[in-house]
Amino acid sequence: MAQSVGIKDVARVAGVSVGTVSNVINRPDTVASGTRARVLSAIDRLGYVRSESARQLRAGRSRIMGLLVLDMGNPFFVDVARGAERAAREAGLGVMVCNSAQSAGEEADYLSLFAEQRVRGVLLTPADATGRNIDAFRRHGIPFVLVDRVAQGTTECSVSVDDVAGGALAVRHLVDAGHRSIAYVSGPPGLTQVTDRRTGALNALAEAGLGPECLRELPTERLDVAAGRDAGARLLGLAERPTAVFCANDLLALGVLQAMFAAGVGVPDDLAIVGYDDIEFAAAAAVPLTSVRQPAVTMGALAAELLLEETGAGTAPVPHQHRRVVLQPELVVRRSSLLPR
Repeated sequence: MAQSVGIKDVARVAGVSVGTVSNVINRPDTVASGTRARVLSAIDRLGYVRSESARQLRAGRSRIMGLLVLDMGNPFFVDVARGAERAAREAGLGVMVCNSAQSAGEEADYLSLFAEQRVRGVLLTPADATGRNIDAFRRHGIPFVLVDRVAQGTTECSVSVDDVAGGALAVRHLVDAGHRSIAYVSGPPGLTQVTDRRTGALNALAEAGLGPECLRELPTERLDVAAGRDAGARLLGLAERPTAVFCANDLLALGVLQAMFAAGVGVPDDLAIVGYDDIEFAAAAAVPLTSVRQPAVTMGALAAELLLEETGAGTAPVPHQHRRVVLQPELVVRRSSLLPR
């Protein structure tokens, strides 16, 4: 195995001191042009690449921001990452993206990795409903911003969408279309997003003078297409099948749609479907999917900007105050829910 080239090797080949090589790399204007050219020639010949991690550790200021999300298989979180990466890049930082896979254990492992790498800060969509992972991470003193979750205290920032309002938008739309028996394909009950969207759904029913019995919840262990197909199969097995279904995200809704197609159940003729997130695949589905849109790219960018502000890495440093940013969702109506009953 070839040995890595170090700064001492460059100094030896260029016939200068290690300090001169360091100056050429970090403060080139302080080195005479002839000497600078000799050092750069040696760097090129040897293929020297400076150790950015070592430089950062010496400076105590990492140029890496951590991003830990629930599921990178969900296009919603891909869009969040796009927004965060764009804001970080403008500030000269990179983003380390990690996927907790909705596992509290994997979340704890990645938070430990971020602490070991001494990242500048972390953007986090929590998977651990108990909050223990966050409490443990706080001890490292690394700033973090919650994404797609409202901060409950005053020790960190958060950027989220009003999921209660979003759940109400979805079910109000179905009620206005004449539906009085609605299924809610939810997800892991420990996720705040899932429970908030259910609360909004119940609020919309109450506004219409309907009781909670009009909402039949079908929980799932995960928030993916396979879980949606399983929920669809359970829905088909109900003795009294609801006429509409609201899903906690679009991947679940696409799975339900697949199950209905396989069983020959018409959408929206026999069953109206509404999803949540408005991912790109929602509009491209065999039956274009009505969905509650979240501004995912904006959410990621705002969260990154708050973290940059807190860590003093923004383009225009300003005094930082922790705050909670709550964005508003929007209902996008497509064919999957259009037929009134």
